[in-house]
Amino acid sequence: MRNVIMHPGEDGYWVIECPSLPGCISQGKTQAEALENIHEAIEVWIESAIAHGDPIPEDTYVFAAVG
Repeated sequence: MRNVIMHPGEDGYWVIECPSLPGCISQGKTQAEALENIHEAIEVWIESAIAHGDPIPEDTYVFAAVG
């Protein structure tokens, strides 16, 4: 399981990224669609890293709400 960040994009879509996997980003028309899409993006990112012999970073990010 990976931590992700989701926020509304300028085009009305939800943008979602996985900060522990550089460049792993996706989007969706709804939050649910964005979450489905990032699951696939994470799988593809990890498969590609394995195929190229690249290390897979640990997910060490911790998020907290403030304010």
